[in-house]
Amino acid sequence: MPASPVSLCARTPRVAAERLVGEMVPPPRFDSVRFDTYVPDPNQPSQAEAVTVLSTFAAGLGGTTDTTRGSRRWFGRKPAAQAGPRGVYLDGGYGVGKTHLLASLWHATPAAPEQKAFGTFVELTNLVGALGFQQTVQTLGGHRLLCIDEFELDDPGDTVLVSSLLSRLVEAGVALAATSNTLPGKLGEGRFAAADFMREIQGLSARFRPLRIDGEDYRHRGLPQAPAPLTTEQVTRAAHATEAASLDDFPSLLAHLATVHPSRYGALTEGLRAACFTDVGPVPDQSTALRLVVLADRLYDREIPVLASGLPFDRLFGEEMLNGGYRKKYFRAISRLTALARDAKGLLAE
Repeated sequence: MPASPVSLCARTPRVAAERLVGEMVPPPRFDSVRFDTYVPDPNQPSQAEAVTVLSTFAAGLGGTTDTTRGSRRWFGRKPAAQAGPRGVYLDGGYGVGKTHLLASLWHATPAAPEQKAFGTFVELTNLVGALGFQQTVQTLGGHRLLCIDEFELDDPGDTVLVSSLLSRLVEAGVALAATSNTLPGKLGEGRFAAADFMREIQGLSARFRPLRIDGEDYRHRGLPQAPAPLTTEQVTRAAHATEAASLDDFPSLLAHLATVHPSRYGALTEGLRAACFTDVGPVPDQSTALRLVVLADRLYDREIPVLASGLPFDRLFGEEMLNGGYRKKYFRAISRLTALARDAKGLLAE
């Protein structure tokens, strides 16, 4: 008989900086993805073109690399400056397979895992917070490739920080690849008014070759509408019947997230086979909403199905949030939580 469910509210994980670096690999959901497992939509030629461009980009990152104390040497010399952008930027809507392609690029790049890094934008900024700027430059400067998923500049400080970091890494010879829902030259529009920040963003956009990927959200392609919320009794019964499930009152969980740094949300969900929430309701404010977005990303990355009672996920965020500067994050969270709710269907029969 399964053990009693755990409570995420009872977890306060501590994560060493070394673990943050070691875990900069594609998440479990994307362990086995490759370019040949990506299925382009025949009605969207940009998807097949992206596979071709990225395959060529990966092949071009081969070569002999000797890493000593975090600095790279190609045949004993610093890498020659390359003309043009030193990275690719995958632009497209939700669920067109950008992360699949980014992880495929990581897998296809001919370098040892310790010479490649993969993380979300939030994880990258958290790494800088844990190691410090100079140590992050030294650590990642010895890499051949840095992949940044869900690249979004949410505040002016991050704008300057990431622009400076990536500039230093490009100078060290690191190739860059990133995903976002906004073209590089459009980053920050609708969020910042200061010309100084726009100048930082424009300088950053020059580091990448934009690669547009059109298409509809594959999570909704030919699939039914989001499942209706369950009853509290159904969620509780499934939590007790599922090995390694969590069970939390949603308002209490939102309050607990404020006490855990977002860099630790992955550790917060470690070992879970299902996440069960009761009494799901509207998210009260933007700070709470952004923390929930990070949790949704970590649950999705780790393929942890979600069972919930209360409001459906498409009513989590109010109209003001969905029309504001962070709307893309919120729509992504809704899309991912909906997919995880579909994944949880089989647990109701267990």
